[in-house]
Amino acid sequence: MAKKSNKAVYGVALALFLGGLGYLIFSGLTEDSVYFLNVSEALAEDRTQIGQARLFGKVAPSNLEIVEGKLGANFDLIDKLEHGKSLRVQFKGALPDTFKEDAEVIVEGTFSNDGEVFIARTLVTKCPSKYEEQSKEVEQAGKYTS
Repeated sequence: MAKKSNKAVYGVALALFLGGLGYLIFSGLTEDSVYFLNVSEALAEDRTQIGQARLFGKVAPSNLEIVEGKLGANFDLIDKLEHGKSLRVQFKGALPDTFKEDAEVIVEGTFSNDGEVFIARTLVTKCPSKYEEQSKEVEQAGKYTS
């Protein structure tokens, strides 16, 4: 009786493994990739072609509309370096306590179909003085423990 060759089974198993691994890598890179842009960079791009994006800039003092109860806001996001460039942002959700005029914010979402308004899903404010203070506290705590 002739011994059966298992080479075909190993070949099929290897092909399935490599196909699955390739699919996981491809889907992980395409679905989780997000552009991180400042306002000037977003204005330079074709905004209708940008999928998910994360933008950062400052809240313009003019045209700031906060929904009653701080459950949303419409505002102009201005470039941190080039103050003449701005994008309209629409956010629905609870606003952080530190959200105000001239606050540095990071918003994540997508542009509207016409590319004129950025519809944010998340909004995070940045408070440099708060982080500097925490950083000093951590440094001092490290000095006492070592």
